[in-house]
Amino acid sequence: MQLGKAKRLVVKVGSSILIGEDGALRRDWLNALAEDIGRFASAGAPVINEKDTVATAELRFGDNDRLAARVAQMASADVLVLLSDIDGLYSANPHTDKNAQFISEVREVTPGIEAMAGGVVSAVGSGGMVTKIEAAKIALAAGCHMVIAPGKGLHPLAAYEKEKRGTWFVASSTPTSARKHWISGAIAPAGVIVVDDGAAAALKSGKSLLPAGVKSVEGHFGRGDAVIIRDMAGRELGKGLIAYSSEDAVRILGHKSHEIEKILGFKGRNVLIHRDDLVLR
Repeated sequence: MQLGKAKRLVVKVGSSILIGEDGALRRDWLNALAEDIGRFASAGAPVINEKDTVATAELRFGDNDRLAARVAQMASADVLVLLSDIDGLYSANPHTDKNAQFISEVREVTPGIEAMAGGVVSAVGSGGMVTKIEAAKIALAAGCHMVIAPGKGLHPLAAYEKEKRGTWFVASSTPTSARKHWISGAIAPAGVIVVDDGAAAALKSGKSLLPAGVKSVEGHFGRGDAVIIRDMAGRELGKGLIAYSSEDAVRILGHKSHEIEKILGFKGRNVLIHRDDLVLR
């Protein structure tokens, strides 16, 4: 990973506030986050933060490490970089144990790795190496590599490339495959989309689902919910995360993508379900 090649950008900055709910992000905040991430392409960079005065003790992440991991998860990021005053993971506390060994690479967060960090963090714990290990578990499950590197001084990424001092947590899957595994097994479907033969063939060839190929919409669902996709014979083709609510999906079904803005009055995505958000049977 060439962290030192990261470029400095002069961009517009927008702020987003996230609140944790039962250890996960609420769907409405995920939708807002998805919009913010989209601004990267238009010279805007979202700054994501948890506002302590809004989040209660029960509904909070409690640390920037896990918050960053959740954002990386939803962005399907390849790498998460945690810059810290800690230069990485040690086998023991290096301040109290002169025999502590530096760990340069971790491929699985085992109980032994957690013990090196000082134990498992509580649901509302904060700070230190413990929360960085918790962040690593989130990132690796999402197919995202993570590195803990020194953040002191100027140009820390370039300094890391030169010194190579840090701990890499190596994911065993890609963000896309991890995301599709999550969609396939962890999310209950909220509705059904019936597609014509042309759309069914397009999906099987790796295309996204366009509104033009949709014949009917069943159920009540919101943007970002999971839906089942069926063909005209009732056969299940797969499951995916839909980009429009059931009400809006009904209004645009059968129409071309360039007609969406005129029909709905706002510019949304050109597809109902993107191929990265789709798992076929």
